[in-house]
Amino acid sequence: MSKNVNLSVDFANITGKIKPMHGVGQPPTRGVSDALFYYLTRAGVPYSRLHDVGGWMGGGLYVDIPNLFRDFDADENDPASYDFAFTDKLIEGLMKAKCEPYFRLGVTIENEHMLKSYRIFPPKNFEKWARICEHVIRHYNEGWAGGYHYGITYWEIWNEPDDCYMPETSAMWKGTPEEFFALYSVTAKHLKACFGDRIKVGGYGHCGLYEFEQDRELHGIGREPTYIYEFVLTFMHKFFRYQKDTGAPIDFFSWHVYDNCHKTTANDFSVIAQHADYMRRILDHYGYTEAEHHLNEWNLWTDVKHRKAPRAAAKTLGFMLMMQNTSTDVMCIYDAKIGYSAYGPLFNPDTSYPYPAYYTLMMFNSLYRLGNAVSAQSDDKYVFAQAAVNGKKASLVIANVNEEEVCLHLDIKSFPTDDAQVLRIDEENTYTLTGETLANGSLILPENSCVEIKLFDFS
Repeated sequence: MSKNVNLSVDFANITGKIKPMHGVGQPPTRGVSDALFYYLTRAGVPYSRLHDVGGWMGGGLYVDIPNLFRDFDADENDPASYDFAFTDKLIEGLMKAKCEPYFRLGVTIENEHMLKSYRIFPPKNFEKWARICEHVIRHYNEGWAGGYHYGITYWEIWNEPDDCYMPETSAMWKGTPEEFFALYSVTAKHLKACFGDRIKVGGYGHCGLYEFEQDRELHGIGREPTYIYEFVLTFMHKFFRYQKDTGAPIDFFSWHVYDNCHKTTANDFSVIAQHADYMRRILDHYGYTEAEHHLNEWNLWTDVKHRKAPRAAAKTLGFMLMMQNTSTDVMCIYDAKIGYSAYGPLFNPDTSYPYPAYYTLMMFNSLYRLGNAVSAQSDDKYVFAQAAVNGKKASLVIANVNEEEVCLHLDIKSFPTDDAQVLRIDEENTYTLTGETLANGSLILPENSCVEIKLFDFS
C-alpha cells in the first residue's frame, strides 16, 4: 500500500530565483582530453570548481600555484616565469562546454603528508604570492601573457586550512592559523585593489560546520565544546575577526559537508539546512552581510557500493532541492572526476558513463534554465519538490527519498497540466520520458525515485 503525500504548487507565486545548486568539483577528464565535457553542457552545469584537479599535486601540471609558477624566486612580472599550458587547455574546454571555472588559488590536498609534505606550507612571501595570483587572473581575464578574456568570476583563496582539526595533522596547511589569516588578508586586499568588482574573491573552503550547535561565541551555549569546536569553529571566528580588523574583503565564504562526517541517515539530511542558516548568521554577525556563501564541496553518497542505485540519485536531487530554499548561493558536488574515488558519485570509472545521480543535475537544470522559483509545498519531509516557471513553460521536480512507495496527490494552480510530460529516474528508468499524464491529479513515486514534470501553456 502506498503512502499518501500531498503536494501543492502555485505557479503564480514566484518566490525568488533558482540558484546554481548543480555545480561540480573538477570536470570529467580522461588524461588531457575534454571529450567528456559534453556531459557538463548537457546538464547545464554552471560551475566546475578547480580543486584537486589532476590528482596528486595537481598532477604536477594543473591549476595549483606551484604548477603555474614553478620557481617562487622567479620574477612574477615576467610571463616566462609561468607555465599555463595544461591549465589553459582545461579551461578552454570548460568554456567551450559553457561551464565557468571556479578557480581555487592554492594547492592540492596532500593526503600522504605524514610521510612528507611538499606544497602545503605558507608561501615564503605573502605579498609576492598575491602578485602571482594577480597575474594568473590577468592571464585568464585580461589577456596577459598570451591569455584570454574569459571574465571568470570566482577566485577562492586556498582550501581547508583548518583540515583535520589540528595543524600537525593537516593535509592542507602546515602553518599557524594566524599565518593563514594574514595570507588571506594580504591576497584578498591586493586582488580587489587590482580588479575591483570585476571578480569575486573569497575562501577558504571551511572544513565543515558539523558542531555548530556548540558555538558558544555566537549562541552563548554553555555546553562543553569538543576538540572539533576548539579548532575548527574557533579558527573560523578568529579568521573573521582578523579580516574585519584588517579591512579585508570577503565576497564569498566557502564551506563543505560530507555525510560520512555527519549523523545523516539514508533519507534524512535536513540538519544540513541548519548549517546554511548558521553560516549566514556568522557572516552577518561579522558585518559581511553582502557576502555570498557557497557549499562548494558536498557529497551525501560516499558509499561506493550503491552508486548505481536510484537511491543515490534521489538523495542527491533531494539535497539540491532542499538547499535551494536555504540562504546558500552556490553549490558544487564533489566531484565529477573520472576515476576510482570515494568521492566520485557522478560517473562510472570503468566505463565513463553516468551514474543515476548525474541525471539529477539535468533535472535541476530544467529549473535553473526557467529561472523563476515558485511555491511548492510537500506535506512529507522525505518528499522534496521545487517548481519554476518562465512564460509559457514550467517545470516541477520531485525527489522521493522515502524507503517506500508514495502516492503523490498534486494540487497545481495557475498553469495548465493537459500537456504535461513526465520523466523518471528509478529502478526501471534513467531520466526516461514515460508517456504518463496527470489526468487523475496523482502520480505513484517508487521508493527512492526522482520525477520531473514538464508543463506547457499552449493557450
